[in-house]
Amino acid sequence: MMLHPELLRAARTARRPLGGATALLAAVTLTHLAQAVLLAVVLSRIAQGDTSGLAPLLLSVLAVVLVRAALGRAQRLTAVTAGAAVRIRLRDTLLSRLGELGPTAITGARAGAVRATLVDGVEGVDAYVSRYLPQALITSAVPPLLLIAVALIEPYAALALGLALVLALFGPRGWDRLLARRGKEHWDSYEALAADYLEALQGMATLRAAGAVGRVRDRLEQRSAALHRATVAKLRVSLVDTGLTDLAVQGGTAAAVLVACSSAATGRTAATGTYLLLMLASECFRPIRDLSREWHAGYLGVSAADGIAALRTAEPAVADRGTVEARWDTAPEIRFVDVHFTHPSSERPALDGVTFTAPAGRTTAIVGPSGAGKSTLLSLLLRQRDPDSGHVTIAGTGTAAYTLASLRRGIAVVSQETYLFHATIAENLRIARPDATDGQLRAAARAAGIHQEITAFPQGYDTLVGERGATLSGGQRQRLALARALLADAPVLILDEATSAVDERGEARIVRELPAASRGRTCLVVAHRLDAVRHADHIVVLDGGRVEASGDHSGLLAGGGVYAALVAAGRTAQEQVGGTSQEQAGRPAHEEHAA
Repeated sequence: MMLHPELLRAARTARRPLGGATALLAAVTLTHLAQAVLLAVVLSRIAQGDTSGLAPLLLSVLAVVLVRAALGRAQRLTAVTAGAAVRIRLRDTLLSRLGELGPTAITGARAGAVRATLVDGVEGVDAYVSRYLPQALITSAVPPLLLIAVALIEPYAALALGLALVLALFGPRGWDRLLARRGKEHWDSYEALAADYLEALQGMATLRAAGAVGRVRDRLEQRSAALHRATVAKLRVSLVDTGLTDLAVQGGTAAAVLVACSSAATGRTAATGTYLLLMLASECFRPIRDLSREWHAGYLGVSAADGIAALRTAEPAVADRGTVEARWDTAPEIRFVDVHFTHPSSERPALDGVTFTAPAGRTTAIVGPSGAGKSTLLSLLLRQRDPDSGHVTIAGTGTAAYTLASLRRGIAVVSQETYLFHATIAENLRIARPDATDGQLRAAARAAGIHQEITAFPQGYDTLVGERGATLSGGQRQRLALARALLADAPVLILDEATSAVDERGEARIVRELPAASRGRTCLVVAHRLDAVRHADHIVVLDGGRVEASGDHSGLLAGGGVYAALVAAGRTAQEQVGGTSQEQAGRPAHEEHAA
C-alpha cells in the first residue's frame, strides 16, 4: 500500500464521511463472509445427502445478497460525498494559496500546468481518498482476521495462505520507488502537454499570423509521443505490481485448495470445515483484489501529489504578518521613503533611493523611460514584493503593517493587460462590487468613456464579452477594466498604462472625465503617452531607478531634463505619424495602391 503524506493530509478534511464510507465498506465485507459461511453449510449438506432445511439457508443467502446491494449503494454514495468534500476543500485551499502567492511568486509557472494540477490532479486525489483509502483500511484488517479463523480449522492451510498474503501485500512494495519515479515522469509529461495545448489555443491568432501553426503542431505531436512513452513505462511497472499480486492470489488459493482436499481425504476436517476453509481462502484475497483495482483508479492522485504539495507549501514573495486593517475613511497619502529594491535575477537596482509623496486625494503621475522602475514601484505599493531597504507608507502606516487582503482591497488597479471573464458586461463590472446598481454601473462606464459603445450593442450591458473579452477591441477591454476599477470605489486607484490601447481622442475624453470620477481617491497614473498625465496634480519623473525630477507639467517642461526630452520625443512621433498620414492622403489612388 502506498500512502502519500499529502493525500493523507487532504483526507483529514473529510474525516466523518470517510469514516462512514469505511464503516459501510466493512459491513459489505461482513456480508461476503456471511455468504461464505452460509454457502459452506449448504454445500456440506448437499455433499452429505442431507437436503432438508436447504430452503431457509438459500433464502438467507439471497437476503445477504440484497443487503449487500443496499449497503454497497450507500457506501458508494457516502464515498462520493467524501471525495467531493475533499476535492472542493483542496481546490479552495490551492486557489487561496495562489491568491496569497500573487503574480510575482508564480511567474515561472505555466498556466496549463497549474490548471492540470487544480483540475485533473485533484480529481485523482478524489479517487484515491474516497476509494483507495477505505479499501486499504479494510485490507489491513480483514485478511489477518480470516487467517486466524482458517488456522483454527486447518493450520497448514493458514500457513500457505499466510505466505501468499505476505507476497501479495509486500511483494509489490519492492517496485514502489520505480513506480513513483515513472509516475512523476508521466505526470510531468502530462503537465507539459496540457500547458502547451492551452498556450497554443490562447495564442492561435498569433500563431496563424506568424505562420507557425505547423511548427507548433509538430511540437505538440512530440509532446504527445513523450506522454505515450511515459504512460507505457508506468504501465510496465504497474503490470509487474499486478502480476505479483495475481500470482500470490492464485498461488495461495490453489495451495489452500490442495491443503483442504488433503485434510478432507485424511479425515482431519469434516465436510463443513472443508467447504468453509475453501470459502474463507477465497475471501482472504478479495480485499487484496479490490485494493489492486482501487489503486489503479486513484494512482493519478499519487502522481499529482508532489505538484499539489509544492503548490500548497510554496512560500509567498512577502509574508502576511500585518495586523492592521486597511480601512481608510478618506483618500490616504502615499509616501515612498528612500526605497531601494533589486530584482533577484538582476544585479542592477531597479529602485535606488526613491523618495516622493503622492498627496491625499490628488492625482500623481509617474513617468520615465522604459526600465526606469515604474512598474517595480507599483508592485512594492501592492506588496507583491517588499523593498530591500526604505519603506512605503499609506496614511502614515507602513504597508507591511496592513493585512495583505485589506491592503489590496483598498487599492483598485487597472493595468495594461486587462482580463475579462466569459460573462456579460454587467457581470464583469460587478466583480468589483456585486451590489452595484444599474445606475452605478452606467456612471462608472461613462467616466471610463465606454457607456455609449455598450448601449450601442443589441443587448447593452447584458452583452456576453467572451473569454478574455474576445468579442471586444483592446481599447474597449481597457475601458471596461477602468470602469470596473472606478466601480470598486477603493480609496487608492492605480492606472498602469490603463489607456495604452485607447486612441488619442478616447484617451483625451477619459482624461477629462477621470478627475471628476476619481474625486476622493488618491490616484497614481503611469503612462508613456504624456498627454494622459499632463493635467496631473503632481508628476514624478523616474530615470534609472531614481527620482530625476518632480513637479507639474509646465514646471518640468521649463526645467528641461528627462521629462522635456520625453515630451519632445512624443511630439516628434506624432508629427511623423501625422506627416505620413497626410502624405498618403495626398497620393493619387494608383500610387497608394502601388505602394
